[in-house]
Amino acid sequence: LPLRHYILFYLTNQSLCLSLVCCDITDGNAEHLKREHSLTKPYQGVGSSPSSQWDFSGSTLVTSSYVRLTPDERSKQGSIWNTVPCYLKDWEMHVQFKIHGSGKKSLHGDGIALWYTKDRLHSGPVFGNQDQFLGLAIFLDTFRNDLDGTARSFPYISAMVNNGSVSYDHGKDGRSSELGGCSAEIRNRDHDTYLAIRYSKGRLTVMVDVDDKNEWNECIDIGGVRLPTGYFFGASAATGDLSDNHDIISMKLYQLMVEHTAEEENLDWTKIEPSVSLLKSPKDNIDDPTGNFRGTPLTGWKVFLLLLCALLGIVVCAVVGAVVFQRRQERNKRFY
Repeated sequence: LPLRHYILFYLTNQSLCLSLVCCDITDGNAEHLKREHSLTKPYQGVGSSPSSQWDFSGSTLVTSSYVRLTPDERSKQGSIWNTVPCYLKDWEMHVQFKIHGSGKKSLHGDGIALWYTKDRLHSGPVFGNQDQFLGLAIFLDTFRNDLDGTARSFPYISAMVNNGSVSYDHGKDGRSSELGGCSAEIRNRDHDTYLAIRYSKGRLTVMVDVDDKNEWNECIDIGGVRLPTGYFFGASAATGDLSDNHDIISMKLYQLMVEHTAEEENLDWTKIEPSVSLLKSPKDNIDDPTGNFRGTPLTGWKVFLLLLCALLGIVVCAVVGAVVFQRRQERNKRFY
């Protein structure tokens, strides 16, 4: 692969840090690639044997060039899962994928999901995986289900963290549980397409490179995310009445070398419950064309407080302006 750089800003210990990251070598050292959690050509170690590091199910087909989760056929589900639980506190996953098919305009579906979850190999209605999962999901959704929804364009990439109690709402394209997202042209591209998921110090960042410019573009960036260790990485896809080829070319996991406090080091990270420190539950999320999380509509009391603050601000500005004007007038009189 060609060398590709991106500049990723992230907040660490309340200071703004600048990190220059390469596409294939996250922090400049090849040894930080964790091969036991990586899926690369020619896909050795994939299968159902006890020594396999990756297992697959459903319609998944493993070739020498790609792992096809679903063919361009109706009503297919497929997935591939790492058999080794990940105990890294800070990591970055780079995924090379390809979504393509004969469907034109909106006649294709449904998309790919990338997972970091407690359970694996449980087929279900959420892009080929189970609903009410425990962990993190990144959805590469290629079909709009909610025709009465917002004006966001598809394909659409979004993130969801679940503690097992929330269902993914396909009818609303997952907006009620979405933490953030962006639109991206990821279908039928003639060049390679990539996605990177970074989790470090409680911050989740998703980057995409789908324009053949050898650079990452930020899609999602949200803090306050808590994910336990000991979960499994995987990918799944599904088709319905409409279809596509959903291919995974590679999944490469890198360990991020990050210092933690003594309190964090002594914490049992396997017991953490997946969560996001938001002002409200994602279930209360409302339509937002930008795909970003935002609060509920303002109540009458909040509107009153905002108007009062605005009025006080105007009064203060008027008083300050009058004082400044008076002093200038007095100073000008002394020169005559």
